[in-house]
Amino acid sequence: MLERMKRRSQSGKPKSLSVRDRAYQYIQRAIADGVLEAGSGVSELSLAKELGSSRTPIREAMNQLAAEGLLRPGANGGMVVAQIQRDDIVELYELREALEVYSVGKVAKIPLRPADKDRLQFMIDEIGRLREELAKSGARELDREQMKRFLGCDLGFHALLVSLTGNTRIQKMINETRLLIRIFAIQRSGHDASQLESIQKYHQRILDCVDSQDAPGAMQALAEHIQVSQRERINDFDHWNREMAMRENMPGIFDLQRMALGDIS
Repeated sequence: MLERMKRRSQSGKPKSLSVRDRAYQYIQRAIADGVLEAGSGVSELSLAKELGSSRTPIREAMNQLAAEGLLRPGANGGMVVAQIQRDDIVELYELREALEVYSVGKVAKIPLRPADKDRLQFMIDEIGRLREELAKSGARELDREQMKRFLGCDLGFHALLVSLTGNTRIQKMINETRLLIRIFAIQRSGHDASQLESIQKYHQRILDCVDSQDAPGAMQALAEHIQVSQRERINDFDHWNREMAMRENMPGIFDLQRMALGDIS
């Protein structure tokens, strides 16, 4: 990842990035992609060596990420990727709903450009293609690579809608909020066919309302979509916590249960 950033810095906009900004983007992307998982340590010294800089700009980038809730102080000093708690998920989704529903209502009041409509429709259709792949494979849920494709379409759909407001402050707040939610999403298993179908239908409904300039309809559809997603994440969190407790307290029984389900051989 760092090598790609270095190559990109040789031309175009990335060239103007400071070491602090490069470190910030590098850590943020590693978290978003699941390379750095919740609880993982982030080494100030290692990043300084990789980026060929002093530790000061690295520390500044890490402090900014800590202020945004992505990092927190570790037990033995240094920083670790934040662990998202149940209350955090509720608060983050409430913030998402407030900002995104307002944004889509604003966007739906103006004509949607054909190019933007095509981009939104492409991302909706891509979720449909993932559903078809899942059905053909016979798997119960998306694998890790398919989940990355899904997240790209899902995040891209919502991000494009918000960007059409032209409000960069709202965009920044929503991006930070969704990244925090994604820390936990990386831990969970992939979506199944019913979840993909539900998301595809909600996205299509939202796009149709925006395209027809039905602001109340778009706001209602997006609010319902976010609320469904919140309930799923809460259920995932509770299930994940129960699973972790079972692994710690009854590891043998947990492995037998997984074998019975065919998850391990």
